[in-house]
Amino acid sequence: MLLTEEICQCADCQRFYKEHDRLIREFPTFKHQQELNWASIQSFRTLIIKVTNELQGQLSQRESKEDPSLEEKHISDIEISEALDDLESVNAYLYAIEALMERIVDIKISNNIESKFKEIANEVAPDPLNVDRLILNRLFHQTPDFPDKKNLN
Repeated sequence: MLLTEEICQCADCQRFYKEHDRLIREFPTFKHQQELNWASIQSFRTLIIKVTNELQGQLSQRESKEDPSLEEKHISDIEISEALDDLESVNAYLYAIEALMERIVDIKISNNIESKFKEIANEVAPDPLNVDRLILNRLFHQTPDFPDKKNLN
């Protein structure tokens, strides 16, 4: 007997699945995925570096007591210090991922293989607004023995 893996229905997982499929539909080729992932890592690192610099500046201003009004802010020194440690770790991990991504970005594939990516992308993450998909979903959700629905008879 094969065990089937059921898809988690919690809100976080459903949001992830929706985003996952959207990214496949909107970026269906190898090159698109390379660019998307590179940009994603770079934007994440940029934001982390900017927030880290801002928090370090706040902490150093508080320590030097240059601006006593900063003590009234809602972020405590302990919270800032803990966040800085975490953000520095995340930035180090992202730097390592970036080093690996450089290898992936250097890989080029033929147009024939890119076409295969597009074909598979349509199978893996079909457009949810496609008429056939909408009809299938409507029929599926009306099925009385669907596991998430209770039989009201």
